[in-house]
Amino acid sequence: MINILFAEDDRASLDLIKETLEIQGYTVRAASNGQDALQLALAERPDLLLLDVMMPLKSGLEVTRAVKAHYAPSAPPVILITALGSWEDIEQGRLAGADDYIIKPFDPAVLTSKILAALRR
Repeated sequence: MINILFAEDDRASLDLIKETLEIQGYTVRAASNGQDALQLALAERPDLLLLDVMMPLKSGLEVTRAVKAHYAPSAPPVILITALGSWEDIEQGRLAGADDYIIKPFDPAVLTSKILAALRR
């Protein structure tokens, strides 16, 4: 079973994406802020993290940096999900250690393909 940690502060988005992933057979742990996401990631080592960038307490970028540093050199993949879509925003995500970046709104098929690609790496 593949374990995914998904952090999103918008409850409707959190519920929708969590349900979509569970239907596809993933085990999903959810967090509604960056601090909880970081605590779960360090306690449970998920197979993959999906993180909103703009969250309360800690941003997705902060969580990404902390998880990548903690689990180096074999950190789990991180996919950032955000409405911030400029080149600079994407570059900030990559510099933080994100493996991929999805801009909201997005097609669920894009999420699925990016998850599969990240897990194959």
